[in-house]
Amino acid sequence: MTGIWGVGVDVVDLGRFERTLERTPELRSRLFTPAEAVLSTERLAARFAAKEAFVKALRAPAGMSWQDIEVVLDEHGAPHLSLSGAAEARVADLGITRVHVSLSHDTSVATAFVVAES
Repeated sequence: MTGIWGVGVDVVDLGRFERTLERTPELRSRLFTPAEAVLSTERLAARFAAKEAFVKALRAPAGMSWQDIEVVLDEHGAPHLSLSGAAEARVADLGITRVHVSLSHDTSVATAFVVAES
């Protein structure tokens, strides 16, 4: 049977996220790939929300590193997830054929929505 396998959503308070990164600078390299780590706080918060939403949609794969999920933009600027390691293995194990992601941020919050399709 094909259809929606899982849905995840996450919201990040930008002020709190920025304070956390300032207080614990090593989080940037733990949570984000080198390509992501150089982005603005707003964009990092949206990417973190996407990673959390992915984990919620696929029920936290064992052994997953936050860097196993990378938000990349296509040639039109639309986001999608580039998966590796335990995240990629979980998608394959579950028979997920597509993972959709939507990101948004404004002055105080960032949010992401992930839909896993089988």
